[in-house]
Amino acid sequence: MPLPHPSTSTALGSALRMVAISMMGAGLCASFTAVADEPADDGTSPTSWALGLGVVSAQKPYTDIDRDNMPIPLLQVENRYVHLFGPRVEFKLPGLDIDDSQALDFAVVAKYDGSGYEDDDAPILDGMSEREGGIWAGAKMAWSSDLFDVSAEWLADASGNSDGQRVDLGLERTWQVGNHVLITPHLGASWQDENTIDYYFGVRDDEVRIGRPAYAGESGVNVELGVRGVYRFDAHHSVLMNVEVESLADEIQDSPLVDRSTVNSVSIGYLYRF
Repeated sequence: MPLPHPSTSTALGSALRMVAISMMGAGLCASFTAVADEPADDGTSPTSWALGLGVVSAQKPYTDIDRDNMPIPLLQVENRYVHLFGPRVEFKLPGLDIDDSQALDFAVVAKYDGSGYEDDDAPILDGMSEREGGIWAGAKMAWSSDLFDVSAEWLADASGNSDGQRVDLGLERTWQVGNHVLITPHLGASWQDENTIDYYFGVRDDEVRIGRPAYAGESGVNVELGVRGVYRFDAHHSVLMNVEVESLADEIQDSPLVDRSTVNSVSIGYLYRF
């Protein structure tokens, strides 16, 4: 078998956050999605299944907030119509084979994003109204070639918490090392509109305190650099890894809630494929 190709109540929100810790509006389980992605239908097996467990360690940008370290269950379902992994599902649309080495793929995307906070998460957030995550949905286009893969994704906050939108662009290339290892450096940029940044990093007039002035967020772009990897022991057992650093937009850094210019995350997981 070939190696895989990388490619709302408070209670409910808290439970989902346990499954999908996120950083800057992007579910960290997406890191695992890209590592674990495997071409689905080979003509004999219409649907592939995988189960596993991952651990995510992530730093949010809010001042003096503790680092999140948490296990997450992993479930992957893949066939010619759908790709489900963690809190994210892609409904595949007809693609286009440009030639033997290039293809365009399209999908409708929905995911749970666990961004946000409660006022007891950090001292700087005391007295702030809760900011909730929610379901984001949109469309994705991906171009694959022998040189590198490029993706573009537009998402909108379908839950209506922030009424925000975002556009994510990604560039990556995968190298195979020996018979078991894939290494994928990746570079990304994420534009977030003013509604998104204002919701998660703004300070409303009734939230102003000494040392926490009012702040209205504006749109901005985060830049991300990282590397993903997979070690496949055999047809069933795989270990996944993702390390990334994200440079925050000036519009986020300027928030009185924030005390850093970058955030980082480390994700490690194990998958068993049936």
